[in-house]
This record gives sequence, C-alpha cells and structure tokens, in this order.
Amino acid sequence: MNSLNSRRSFIKKGLLASSFFTLSSFNSFEIGNKIIGHGDFRFKLDSKWSSQDAAKHPVDNCHEMVIDSKDRLYMTTTTPKNNILIYSKDGKVLNSLNLNFPGAHGLTLSNEGGEEFLYVTDPDNNKFCKTTIEGKKIFEFSAPKEISAYSSENLFKPTEIAVSPNGDFYVADGYGLDYIIQYDFNGRYIRHFGGRGQDKNQFNCCHGVTVDYRNSNKKTLLITSRSNNEFKRFSMNGEWIETIKMPGCYICRPVIKDEFLFFAVIVTKDWGKYDGMLAILDQNNKIISMPGGSEPIYENGVFQKPVYDNSSFKNPHDVCIDSDWNIYVPQWNSGKTFPVKLKRV
Repeated sequence: MNSLNSRRSFIKKGLLASSFFTLSSFNSFEIGNKIIGHGDFRFKLDSKWSSQDAAKHPVDNCHEMVIDSKDRLYMTTTTPKNNILIYSKDGKVLNSLNLNFPGAHGLTLSNEGGEEFLYVTDPDNNKFCKTTIEGKKIFEFSAPKEISAYSSENLFKPTEIAVSPNGDFYVADGYGLDYIIQYDFNGRYIRHFGGRGQDKNQFNCCHGVTVDYRNSNKKTLLITSRSNNEFKRFSMNGEWIETIKMPGCYICRPVIKDEFLFFAVIVTKDWGKYDGMLAILDQNNKIISMPGGSEPIYENGVFQKPVYDNSSFKNPHDVCIDSDWNIYVPQWNSGKTFPVKLKRV
C-alpha cells in the first residue's frame, strides 16, 4: 500500500465502496456466528447483534463507541439525523442525539466527579465539543487561535480526544495538521506538540489518543501514527518516550481495558478491500490475539504482517469492551452496516 495519510485520501480519490464491493462480496460476510481470535481472547462473532430499524435510525459511516456506567453504548455515525446512537447491550436503540455534528467521529466518555460527559470530534465540521450524557453542549471549539499554523479553520480536522485524571484533555488533529493539543478542564489552551513528519516526536495521521493509566506511578499518552503503522508513547507534557511499530496495521485508536490494550485495525493492505481486523496487546506491547486475522507471529522480536480471514469485518473502526469482556465493533464505509458484537468464549 502507498502511504496514504488516511482513509480520507481514499474518499477524495473517489474510491467509494460501491466501486469495489459487489453484492456477492457483501453476502460473503453473512455467515452467522463463528469463533475468531487466539489464546485466551477468542470470541463468537455476532453480525446480527443490532436490531435497529434502518429507516428510523439510519447509519452511514460508523466510527467510535463507548459504554457508560449504566451499560448503555454510545456510537458516532455520519448521518445528520443520528450524530450519536445509544444502544442497550442486547442491540436495541434506546435513543439518538443530534449535536449538529454530521461528521461525528471521535467519542470519549469521561467520569468527572461522578458525572459522565461525552467529548465528540467532527473533522468534517472542523470542531469538537463536550456534552452532558444527554447531549447538552457544555462547550464547542474550532481551530485553536494560539497555533499560527491554523491559518484557516478548515485546516483543523480533529479525530479524537483523551481526558486525563486532572481534567486536562488532549485533542488529536488526525486529519488536519497532526498536532496533539492540550487544554485544561475549562478548555483553555495549554500547549501543542507533534505535527506531521517522520521525526520520533511527529505523526503521520495521529488518528487516536488515550491516557495509559496502567502504570499508577506514571501515566502516559498513547497516540497512533496510523499511516506509519505504529503507535507512540508520550509523557503527559508532550515528550516522546517510545515508538511501537506494528507492520501492516493501520491503527485507529488505542483502547485500554485493565492491563490489556485493544486496537481496531481498519486496514492491513488495501483500502479498496475489506481486510481489517482487531488486535489485543499485553503490557509488553506484544500482540496476543488478532480476531479477524491470522495468529500473531514474531520473528526475532519483530511482528510479522497479519493476514485477514476474508470474512469477519468490514473496515472495523473502533472497539468498545463491556464488563464481561465482550467487544462491540462499529465499522466505517461498510455498506451502512450496524455494529457487530464479539462475545468472549
């Protein structure tokens, strides 16, 4: 694959899904339940998890999912009618939110003093916002005026937000200028770092960001550099610590559950085909399971490019893990399909 900065380049070049996927290729995915994954992380794939009415609650590109303290699942989707859909764990649509974010993309849930909030990004609308769990906006921002490189608000295309324990939050401009921008709890600019480039402290599509809390003595940021097939660790003040290469893996965002790290790998080889999968890593950043892909193999400590199983996913874009370690997967550019569920076995 050439070094496309993101799936957005795929769209701009006019390579729409309808140009590549015949009806028979869609039907090849309708295979019912099957077991995927490796080792202790094996799952039964339920492609019919959601029972939603497409006429009432349509989806286009599904992006990210989070789960709240009441086991309600929230998902961003790029339809003007449903910026966010809210599901029960059995796949029923409970409600929808319209934030006037028709390109709703990144979705982060933050528990702040016992109250839950949503942080949402829209790279098409060049904005991000914070809302209550009911969808009432608390603040909304566009390109930061403190960064002179944003000569136009259209250059700002945020894809993800991570919230630190002290209330600071970090906005990843993954489809824009590849900066990570740090704000305080009230939305006041603190600093920015990164930017597009090949240096160790730069990114090539910083699509996702999260706070790694697994080391209680030293919290850090995990940030994807998707088009370079890697993710990077930074201090909370924006200092580069390490780069973890994952050949063949176009990583969306890192998601942490207990001591494990999860990724949706949207594509492994060709943006014009369905060849994505999921990855589960241990605390040593070693892949231990790849649902939807071949068994992870390392040679001389180097991860070998995985191979798609040709049936499980259609451009998986995110993972959401519940208390029973089931995984819910929204999918981008997938023929308007609803999320699928992986039940751990």
